[in-house]
Formats: sequence, structure tokens, C-alpha cells
Amino acid sequence: MKLATFSLLSLLASASAFVAPNAASKTVALNAEAKEKVPCFGATPLIGEPTFLGETYWDKLTMEYGSAETGKFIRAAELKHGRSAMLATVGFAFHKLGITLNNISPHEYLSVTQNIKFADLAAMTPLDAMKSLPVESLTQMFVAIAAVEIYELTHVDGKIAEGERVAPGLQAGGLTGDLGWNPLNIQVTERRKLVELQNGRAAMFAICAWVAADAVPGSVPLTLPW
Repeated sequence: MKLATFSLLSLLASASAFVAPNAASKTVALNAEAKEKVPCFGATPLIGEPTFLGETYWDKLTMEYGSAETGKFIRAAELKHGRSAMLATVGFAFHKLGITLNNISPHEYLSVTQNIKFADLAAMTPLDAMKSLPVESLTQMFVAIAAVEIYELTHVDGKIAEGERVAPGLQAGGLTGDLGWNPLNIQVTERRKLVELQNGRAAMFAICAWVAADAVPGSVPLTLPW
């Protein structure tokens, strides 16, 4: 008798696994999966109207594959790449215009031990000059960049974060591109943020075109200033 009762309960338990969930369960599941649209800052003016280029992919990355924190990380990455490109573009232009250290620095040599003169670097293209730098110069650049990266990872509002098990920059939404460095006390408005982002985008195109034109002659089907 006990064996029959146990067998009957087992069959009922197995059968319940094939019963469809009720409507309320479906509604809860759908609501849990639904996400609000994450605004995309940095519209590009196109024919007089602000347009979000790549908005479809932005929605997928922030709603389907990630969240609003994913959007913050993507925007911070774009901002950081844009700033790097703006610095690179200015440096590239200075080299082409002849505003180089052999005309500014009181020192003749970049490296006396390796016999590298500023004038020799100025006579090269920017790419060849970079390739001719000694390891010590590249190491200094790496250390300077690493210091900025570590500062951003460990500081919030210009102050080092204490009592955190995980660095603020490694937490969800922790990277925003704001280093908290504003020595001129400039009022950071939404318009200025947008201008910086758009100038960074233009600089990324500019430096890519310049590097390609120098590395592969004729690769850019446009007449560049140099």
C-alpha cells in the first residue's frame, strides 16, 4: 500500500512539471525582462536635426546586452578616446608646422647616450619619429598614462575612495570620464560636454586619416594640408 501511494505521488509530481505557468507568472517574468530606453547623449547635427548615429546598436548594448551602466562605460570610453585623439591631432599638426622641440627646447639632444637629436626627429615624419624613440621615452609615456588611469579608477570627485573593497572605477557605472580636474573653475555645462564629445569624434577621424596618409601614400582619397 505504501509503495502504491509513493508511486502515485511521484507520478503527480512529474506531471506537474509539464503544466504551463499561469498568466500572472508570465506577466511578472515579462516585467522583469523589460528595460527602459537609455538616453544617448551626444546627438550629431545632421541636416539641421540632431541624430543619434548607431542608435539601434546603442539600444541593443544598453537594453538587450547590458544596462544603463553599460551606456556610461561606452560613453566614458568614447570620451577618453576622443581626448587622446585631440592630443594626437595637435601633436601631429605641431610636427608638420615645424613647432618642434629643436626650435623650442634649449637642449639639443633627446638622448645623449643614444645620440638622438630633436632636429633629427623633426626631419622625419611623425610616424618615423615615434618609431625612433628609445624605450625609455616610451616607458615615460606609458607611466604617465597609467598614472591618469589609476587616478580615475581610485578617485571620486577628486578624492581617493577609502573603505571600498572594489575600486570605484571598476564598479558598475563607475567610469564617467570626469577626472575632477578643473584648475580654471570652468562651468561644465551640457553644451560644453557635447562640444568636447563632438570635437573628440572629429579628432578621431582626423588622426586616423593623417596616420593612414603618412603610412600608406595614396590611401586617403583626399588632399590633406600636408
